[in-house]
Amino acid sequence: MKTAVKDNLTVKIYPTRVEMGQGAAADIHNCIVKLLAEKDEINMIFAAAPSQNDTLAALLTYTDIEWNRINAFHMDEYIGLPADAPQRFGNYLRDHIFAHAPFKSVNYIDCSSTKEAECARYTELLKKYPTDIVCMGIGENGHIAFNDPGVADFNDPATIKAVPLDDVCRQQQVNDGCFEKFEDVPTHALTLTVPTLFKGGYLFCSVPAPTKAAAVKETLTTDLIDEHCPATILRRHPNAIMYCDADSASLLA
Repeated sequence: MKTAVKDNLTVKIYPTRVEMGQGAAADIHNCIVKLLAEKDEINMIFAAAPSQNDTLAALLTYTDIEWNRINAFHMDEYIGLPADAPQRFGNYLRDHIFAHAPFKSVNYIDCSSTKEAECARYTELLKKYPTDIVCMGIGENGHIAFNDPGVADFNDPATIKAVPLDDVCRQQQVNDGCFEKFEDVPTHALTLTVPTLFKGGYLFCSVPAPTKAAAVKETLTTDLIDEHCPATILRRHPNAIMYCDADSASLLA
């Protein structure tokens, strides 16, 4: 493993994505144990994407995590997909972690109600359960959650909002194997905003694969920390770590 620091952001680079996932999971595990020694329960937000597979699988191997003291939330959800669609992020999280650990509560974003009502409901939940840990990734366009460059706002007053998805973001879903063709990818989603994610006490960002190499390079090397590459905000967070494999880190010097 190689370690570097860019502004406040620690970057850990592993030879393979499996090792990356194990490294991220070890740090997340240690953070969970530390926080549960300090408080009765904690609140975690999880991203849903193939980039998270190795981290979540490794996290579930720890037998000393008191999941029944953790409230789980998820980060974003497509608008317009059937409830049983495998591409829905809630279904991904159910299949990859929520169904495998006895969380105190699991709080899904529900796109079956009106956008306004669901945003209001989820906002109140996140106010009631302030975020301790965020397990996340970044997109090929540098997005975090579904805050693409065109809609990301580092000073967003909203907690969660409805957003259009840009073409790079939608194509990524095809590249990831989640959809067969571009036209199948929904055009809109509900997403937690940049400030909502940034408020998390600890951010653990898993970013494997060659398709993320350009975004990793831009996140870590650009002089501009702004919405052109939303992931650059991670460089300002006091407790953020980015995990890469050799492929995603291939464009770094």
